Amino acid sequence: MTSVGVLFTRPWIWSFFGALLAWIAAIIFTGGYGAGGMITAALSLAVFMVIVGVGQMFVITLGPGNVDLSLPANIGLASAVAMTVMDGSDTRIALGLAAALACGAAVGVGNYLLIWALRIPPIIATLSASFIIHSIDIAYGRGLQIKPPPGFADFTNLQVLGIPVLALATVLFTIGAALALNRMIYGRSVLAIGQNIRAAWLAGISVGWIRFLTYVLSGTLGGLNGALLAGYFRGANIDIGNEYLLASIAVVVIGGTSVAGGKANVPGIWGASLFLVLLLTMLNTFGVSAGVRLVVTGLIIVAVITAAGGGREG
Repeated sequence: MTSVGVLFTRPWIWSFFGALLAWIAAIIFTGGYGAGGMITAALSLAVFMVIVGVGQMFVITLGPGNVDLSLPANIGLASAVAMTVMDGSDTRIALGLAAALACGAAVGVGNYLLIWALRIPPIIATLSASFIIHSIDIAYGRGLQIKPPPGFADFTNLQVLGIPVLALATVLFTIGAALALNRMIYGRSVLAIGQNIRAAWLAGISVGWIRFLTYVLSGTLGGLNGALLAGYFRGANIDIGNEYLLASIAVVVIGGTSVAGGKANVPGIWGASLFLVLLLTMLNTFGVSAGVRLVVTGLIIVAVITAAGGGREG
């Protein structure tokens, strides 16, 4: 089989193909107007899906039932914490980012403690945590009007030759995530647990510790995403993470990660994120109403998951 043929046996490649088709359809409709700007915008928005998608990918790879449903509330709270700590000052950017990361990590710790101490399924534990976090969001962040420091806002929107700097940084981050998944003991342990948790335990893997680290990782990346979103959109909002619940799961599965666990794919998260962003752009270009966009998006996601998620080769 040729290298091209081998490439198309990879389920995640279809997410990039879908993104390409959505982009082509949009530029055909507009007569080619704004084609480059569409790619720049797609890269800018895809970054945020990729960041939370990587965290969600590690969680889902742990095996059936593992999912982080606290991400939207986590993102909203972290955005408020980051902006409050930064207080509009460029000299406090690092401190604000550290606070957002710590906030997200604390959410991850809380999620795992609920799972471990109460022995309840992760989907219930993280959903319960999301309600608690959202209540804190409302009490702490409702009506928050603090703007990000000018330097931070400029950085999150900075472009070089039409390519967002944040996207370039996220590419480096995902390369690191791929190396961690496939080359590091931690990543291999996550894959082993997802394939057979009892066999992993018998092989000497500290299952509880790996699961703990994975939920903390997901929470920390959610916190980072909250800070970056607040900078990009120039302000914190408790609802800023709402769209990342289903999106974080969709990009993972569309990107070639198995919901059964034990198989993950980092490049596919980029393809799936670009696909979802460009799909929404295409539908907006066509003037489709919000309700119809949700229906069409849902149907296409189901179709892509069916086509891309059935294989076992990554």
